[in-house]
Formats: sequence, structure tokens, C-alpha cells
Amino acid sequence: MFPTGEGGMAFLQYDYQDQNRNWSGTSRAPAANNDDKEISTHFAMFGLQYMFTPQWGAQIEVPYDFRSFTKNNSGSLVTRNWSQLGDIRVEGIYTGFTEDLSAGVTFGLKLPTGDYKFDSDIVDRDTQIGTGSTDLLLGGFYRGNLDRNQRWGWFAQLQLDVPALIQDQYRPGIEVDAAAGIVYKGFSHGRVKISPLAQVIFSERTSDSGANSASPVASGYQRIMVSPGVEFHIHPVRIYADAEFPVFQNFTGNQLAASVLFKLSLSFMF
Repeated sequence: MFPTGEGGMAFLQYDYQDQNRNWSGTSRAPAANNDDKEISTHFAMFGLQYMFTPQWGAQIEVPYDFRSFTKNNSGSLVTRNWSQLGDIRVEGIYTGFTEDLSAGVTFGLKLPTGDYKFDSDIVDRDTQIGTGSTDLLLGGFYRGNLDRNQRWGWFAQLQLDVPALIQDQYRPGIEVDAAAGIVYKGFSHGRVKISPLAQVIFSERTSDSGANSASPVASGYQRIMVSPGVEFHIHPVRIYADAEFPVFQNFTGNQLAASVLFKLSLSFMF
């Protein structure tokens, strides 16, 4: 969803992950080593991006999440199910570094709109839908072509998330996410343009801190994922889907990991 010029885009995005495997360091660990047993989350998000000029624009993302959490609580398994507004992101966009608008930066805030106090006797701070923090967001992206016919393209992007203002003595870890991939733009069927792609995604998050941190020794990670995907473009509609598979994970302490993450988005250009 890189911007390509003046105009707007509204989008709906759905993500799903089921964290049901205990992981410690770079390998799977016995489930008995972790009181947390499963975190299943459906992420729904509405977003709006608008480029006021070819170079300047803004974007807002409003998430609403559905979560199920199961843990061992004093010898008994307990499950909590809830859904809430998540943390809203507001960002500016600048793409004026090159004439073809292929390079850009994003900058903004993640706001503490999500609740971080749901059933706090059972649900730890790092499992809440909201973090309670106001975060600084800074990112960049670049895309280009690999051949003269512009059928093969490549892209790279990065975003840094730094908690700046916190609440109730809990500071989430600093997170950086980066992705690089290739896309083929030569397929079509009638009016439908079909673009398969593949990307590699790297994420790193430092450990949480503060008096109300669930466990600084059981938070923070590095992760590399490979992700095949496909985009269907029927102007002015785009449909995108991918699956993200971890190929390397290094978790601090014992944490729950997902075997695959799914993503589906529908966007409308105007």
C-alpha cells in the first residue's frame, strides 16, 4: 500500500495468529515451562490514507481486536475472551525524495486508545490489547524495478516503534520491523492484474521494563519470517493476501509463538 500519487485509499485489513507453542531461545520448549498456554487473536483494522499532494500525505489506522487467552492460574486452566478498540496510529507521509515517488518516509504516533486493564488479575500487561503507551513511529520505504519492461519489481521498508510516554509503570519494548521482497507484475486476466510476491520480514523487540512488567526475563525477541503473497488489482479495488512463516525465532525466556500468521486486506482507491 505504498502511495503512488495524489488521492486517497480506504482499506480494511484482517490478520490472525494463534500463539500456541511455547518457545525459548531458538527452539521449541516444553509447555510446562510456561503458565501461558494460548493467545489467539483476530486483528481487524480500518485505515485511511490520503496524499494531499504527490509528495505529502497522512494515514490513520484504527484497530479492533478479538482475543482469547488461556493460562495456568494456581493449578487451574482459565480462559478469558474479549474484544476492544486497539491503539490507533496516526502518521504523516513524505515521498518527495525522487521524481518517481519511489522513496518515502513515515512519521507519527501510536496513541494509547486501547484498554490495558482488562481483568488484570488474569491478563498480564504484555497480553492486553492496549499497551497504555504513546509511541513515536518512524519509517521508510523504497521500491524499484528489476527489468526494463517493469514486470519485476522490488521493495523494502522499515519501521521503528519507540514508547515515549507510559502509564502505570509499564514500558513496552522498542520494536523494529523490516521487510524486503520481489513482485511480478506481468500477469493479468481481463481487467484483473495479478501480482504474486515474496518477501522476507525481520522483527526485533527489546524486553519490557517497569514495575508492572509481566516479566522482563520473558519478553523480547528476534524473528525472521518468509511470506508468499498475491495481490489482485481491479481498479479502483485491490485485494491482498499473504501467509507469514517463521524460519528463525529467538525468544527471551519462555514465550508463546505462532506457527503461521495470516493477512488479508481490501483497499479502495479514490
